Amino acid sequence: MSLLPHAANMAKPLFEDVAGDIDVSFEFFPPKTEKMEETLWESVKTLEPLAPRFVSVTYGAGGSTRARTHATVERIARETTMTAAAHLTCVEASRGEIDDIAREYWAAGVRHIVALRGDSPEQGKAYAPHVDGYRNAVDLIGGLKKIAPFEISVAAYPEGHPDSPNRAADLDNLWRKFDAGADRAITQFFFAPESFFRFRDTAAAMGIDAEIVPGILPVSNVAQTRKFAGACGASIPAWMDRLFEGLDNLPGARALVAATVAAELCGQLYAGGVRHFHFYTLNRAELAYAICHLLGLRPKEQQVEHRRTA
Repeated sequence: MSLLPHAANMAKPLFEDVAGDIDVSFEFFPPKTEKMEETLWESVKTLEPLAPRFVSVTYGAGGSTRARTHATVERIARETTMTAAAHLTCVEASRGEIDDIAREYWAAGVRHIVALRGDSPEQGKAYAPHVDGYRNAVDLIGGLKKIAPFEISVAAYPEGHPDSPNRAADLDNLWRKFDAGADRAITQFFFAPESFFRFRDTAAAMGIDAEIVPGILPVSNVAQTRKFAGACGASIPAWMDRLFEGLDNLPGARALVAATVAAELCGQLYAGGVRHFHFYTLNRAELAYAICHLLGLRPKEQQVEHRRTA
């Protein structure tokens, strides 16, 4: 019995048509210990040859976290070829304090801000703006634009922000961010490609024509991801729990499963026309690098050498 008729009906390989025609960006968080700093910089150096559009560094509410963010952003700008973007939130700071931080970034050569409302530093407590602070991301964007002509990225929520009463209100808030001067939106992570496509198409129907970049989180720890999801309105599919079941003590196998899941999502997004991806790295390079490789992206020097010999 021939298998050829059956094989002819099978879909072609997911990554068969990738051409490396993508742009990527990566997100890191400021390290708390010397060991974490070593891991971060190993990851930075691993991902740098992929020539990302920018790399961003997250920002917490506490003063020490703010200082670490600033130091990490400045070091990336100073010691690498990558464009560094600094996260900035409205949490527990006055307008004056945030304006001073923004001016310091501009003076240090940082031209890109990821402007966010932020969440309460106390888990389970509702967000409340500082009495003398910016109320939300829209307000923050307006303040930043008065200080300097920053490039500004903002957050978007394919499955809706937990604080939004409905999807329409959430999309209206995104529209107001762009109206205030944002250049692009980066989505919170999701695991179903249709969530992104539906969100993107609805935004376009509203008249939002700015860039919306999917945020990709390669998952290797479902419990940790569930905590992240609770803060940003993302849903964790039941099949993900099943995929990682029994792998707690097998980190290598867990990483392979994580790469497979994230790569399939990216392949489906690519097939749907997406060419810009933002990776939440959690300060680890391997998974993001592997997925970029599957999508055809190669280190910059290899791209140059390929053109020379082609």
